[in-house]
Amino acid sequence: MSFVRRVLASTRKGLSLTSQIQINPPKSQLPFCNYHSIPNNLLQKLLKEPKSRIKIILDSEENSTLKSIGFSWDALLSAINSSSTSKANLISSTFGLYLWLVIINQALEWRLEKLLKHNERNHELFAELISHCEETRNLELAMRTFMAMESVGLKPTSDIFNSLILVSLRVGNEMTALGLFEVMERSEDYKPDSKTYNAFVSMYAKSGNVKAMQAWASAKRVAGIPADLQLYEFLISGCVKAKRYDTAENFYEEMISSGFVPNIYILDRIIDGLCEQQDIGRAKEFLLSIIDNGWAISPHIADRLAHLCSELGKIEGIEELLQILTASKESPEVLSRVHCGIIGMHARADRLDDMEYAVGRMLKQGSTFKSADDIKVIIRSYFRRAAYDRLELFLEHIKGSCQFTKSTYDLLVTGYSEAGLSEQLGMLLKELGLCETS
Repeated sequence: MSFVRRVLASTRKGLSLTSQIQINPPKSQLPFCNYHSIPNNLLQKLLKEPKSRIKIILDSEENSTLKSIGFSWDALLSAINSSSTSKANLISSTFGLYLWLVIINQALEWRLEKLLKHNERNHELFAELISHCEETRNLELAMRTFMAMESVGLKPTSDIFNSLILVSLRVGNEMTALGLFEVMERSEDYKPDSKTYNAFVSMYAKSGNVKAMQAWASAKRVAGIPADLQLYEFLISGCVKAKRYDTAENFYEEMISSGFVPNIYILDRIIDGLCEQQDIGRAKEFLLSIIDNGWAISPHIADRLAHLCSELGKIEGIEELLQILTASKESPEVLSRVHCGIIGMHARADRLDDMEYAVGRMLKQGSTFKSADDIKVIIRSYFRRAAYDRLELFLEHIKGSCQFTKSTYDLLVTGYSEAGLSEQLGMLLKELGLCETS
């Protein structure tokens, strides 16, 4: 363990600053438990009180809420994340992220203090705390928790080291990650495992460093650890990011021949590579192979293929894509991406009859517009053709199924005003209920 101390000591300087400046945008739902069991009064106190009082509030709840049946630290952190993210939408995203980090990091520090105060020796509690540090990118606290484990006589595991490596890589501290890896290599009890090597492959894949990524993948094989699906996911993703499309396809073929079934993310990346090469023929072949194997088609795949057809001006190709996906009974969400692609192609060419037919077909088949941009491209086409009566019929037809955004409202105001039809605009907005749109 003395070598562990030297590794941590050599990289401790600057850890606090790193964890503060690396703001990790909270996901809409972190992988924590259901938080609905958390009392609202505790949650509101934590969100309302200043930083200096967070630990005091937790102290006051220690013997009641925090020890109640069903209480979960996962749930509390998820609740804080959800609530502070909502506040961010109302105030500013930067402030919301800061609020989220401050509250959660204070709560995690309080948790560590209590574990030490009660001389806790439950290995899982320390491991859970380090995993939460991974979510918040708080490398300093993760290291403190690791050293606290040693102080109470708990031995680390490969999973603990992997969590430390992940948080180190997430804050860009490669030196610490490599030092921890060396510690694992020299040990007998917590050797590097599949997750360890995958962490480094993932880091280099995100930066598109194919050479380093492949070196770590090779090191994994040399260590006697077989490739897994996640490894192939990282390798394929990294190759596509670096525009090494042939290498990505080679890894894909190797993966298939090894008996792995690709996940949606891998299929998305292969389609990305084919679309970036504008190889519509092979993209279609790959799509058909997905369908033949019974694998899921993601909305992303439909979107990329529709966009490729649009870029190349292949209206027949995108219509064929719709037929293929309709025949394979894909979801309305997937089909809507292709429908909107067809509509957009006709709209940009001001083919109003074809555009209106495509809109009617989409709505009849149960799909809807996926974004405000899909509606605005139609509105602009009507304005270019000065087809105001047809525009009004279109808006009336979709008002029950689509929510008009402020950008849509602004486009209507600008278009009608430039045409000198302000009075007609007022009547239209009143009929659509858009007078107070914000």
